[in-house]
Amino acid sequence: MYVSTFYSFKGGVGRTMALVNAAVELVQRGRKVLAVDFDLEAPGLDTFDVLRSPSTCSGIVDFVGEYLATGEAPDVERFVTPSDTVDGLWIMPSGSQQGYAASFTEIDWNDLYGQRHGYLLFEDLKEQWRKVIRPDYVLIDSRTGHTDTCGICTRQLPDAVTLLFFPNEQNLRGLVKVVQDIRAERDAPQSRHIDTHFVMSNVPDLDDEDDILQRMLARFTAELGMEGEPQVIHRYDSLSLLNQVVFTRDRPKSRLSQEYGGVVDLIVRANIEDEEGALHYIEEASKDALQYIEEAGNSFDPPEDMERKLAKIEEHHAKSSRVLFRLGTLASRERNWDRARSLLDRAVEFGNDTAPCLFARARVLQRVGDDAAARADARRVLSEPRLPPQIARLAIGLAGLDVPDDAGELPAVAAMTGWRKIRLAFQLERDGEVHAAVSVLRSVLRNTDEASLHERTKRQLALSLIGVGDLDEACSLLRSISAVPSMNIQDAFNYGMAEWGKTGEVPREAFSRVVELNRADDGEALGANYLQCLAVAYWAVGEPDRAMVLARRAKVEAGATLQPTFSSWRYRTVSTQDFQQDTERVMRLIGGEAGVVPAFMEVRPRESP
Repeated sequence: MYVSTFYSFKGGVGRTMALVNAAVELVQRGRKVLAVDFDLEAPGLDTFDVLRSPSTCSGIVDFVGEYLATGEAPDVERFVTPSDTVDGLWIMPSGSQQGYAASFTEIDWNDLYGQRHGYLLFEDLKEQWRKVIRPDYVLIDSRTGHTDTCGICTRQLPDAVTLLFFPNEQNLRGLVKVVQDIRAERDAPQSRHIDTHFVMSNVPDLDDEDDILQRMLARFTAELGMEGEPQVIHRYDSLSLLNQVVFTRDRPKSRLSQEYGGVVDLIVRANIEDEEGALHYIEEASKDALQYIEEAGNSFDPPEDMERKLAKIEEHHAKSSRVLFRLGTLASRERNWDRARSLLDRAVEFGNDTAPCLFARARVLQRVGDDAAARADARRVLSEPRLPPQIARLAIGLAGLDVPDDAGELPAVAAMTGWRKIRLAFQLERDGEVHAAVSVLRSVLRNTDEASLHERTKRQLALSLIGVGDLDEACSLLRSISAVPSMNIQDAFNYGMAEWGKTGEVPREAFSRVVELNRADDGEALGANYLQCLAVAYWAVGEPDRAMVLARRAKVEAGATLQPTFSSWRYRTVSTQDFQQDTERVMRLIGGEAGVVPAFMEVRPRESP
């Protein structure tokens, strides 16, 4: 149960209207709500049709009056009634309207608290709400100004106070003391933290050319200690307000309804006993953890307050698979692998066998060294046909040697478009999952008739095939695109390398084509990979001096970029250091050292699936 008081220092800000709309919105979101009319001097909650109660229905004043007469707290069920029109909505009105004024004026609130244990009475009332009515939310409509009952509504009963105000001097002066008193509860004997939600209400929707509103808002922010912008409810000119229409129910698409929804968001997100509030808190904690790790470069140790709240969330939502999953991913982000595994195991146990949850667990399992379980989870992830390509790519890597040869037939991959598969294959190759990339590209060729897609796939597949040592198929694919004399520079080079590896003889015609096209382009191409390829080509046609210059430039260029680069020596994307080492081997080849051949030629191809 989460209790939020709606308070305003001055009237005219639509406080009661906001409460009723918030109550109905909460019910529409699946929560049970109790609305309590504590505006005892000017009650009015039950004038709304959704909260209407018989004039004889007892309420707060009657509850207190009976206690004063008997000395015992009455049974709250006799003072609460359900809504006739909205299931899940209940009201505790101000009191029976028959003789209400006399009943109200007979209560001496100072005597009640000073001599008659009024504090304990309202603690008992709150506990009865919790145990008997069992609402998810209690929304209290409080009187304006500084009154005898203000402290009950703003400091004793609530977990949060929603403070509505019009941005003028009167409201600011009054709210400063109220907000100070609310925050002072942290240092009181009970040490209660009460959330404060600020709502600037009845705001004219006009141009603020002279920054009048902005200047006033800046003062409110500074003097009330507001964190961030307040929620705003604009003035809404509609005769429907005369009929007290509940906008969140009857006009849900209106701007006013959306703004009331924003007020509800403030309340729900602060309530960690609500699953939505818990998830919001975990999300914010995850952002803090990520920022800390990025800045500090090590694991995140949550501050005491955060750790306490996360423990409370875990205890309260012990069987919520969504919350356990988010807690597990947060623990993973904190690099607390054992805790992450425990939380994700429980999330799956309670029904969260979605791809994101299984993928998160697979990564944690790999971290703790349970590779078999990690591969099993990764396989389950890849059976999901609507998997985002990035997750599919990482899951294939986690699945390890169980997957590569049939990667293209996995449901997660098979459901992708051809162009997405090509991008996936490119990423897999960069990850070192070249066999998986080959399988994905083969599946594209089998399942598409689009000419441009076919040609692009053949070229990319040829590169991957050279990398895994399948040189026959690579040559065949490249020849199917065009004959050597008419090949473009990339195809000519790749064909030359594949043919060289296949036959053991350097195919001068293919490399001559590369040199010819490069000279036509002035030979000033940038990029470490391009320069490395040209170095091999010029060596192959008998121009070692030019080849050595190009190789040295390739090595320097790689060192300048410090980015993973595709190496034609291995036909793999490699680190800067590995690329430079490969280029040094190219230089040894150019220098005439015997027995030096590209690394891909030493790879033995697998049997085709």
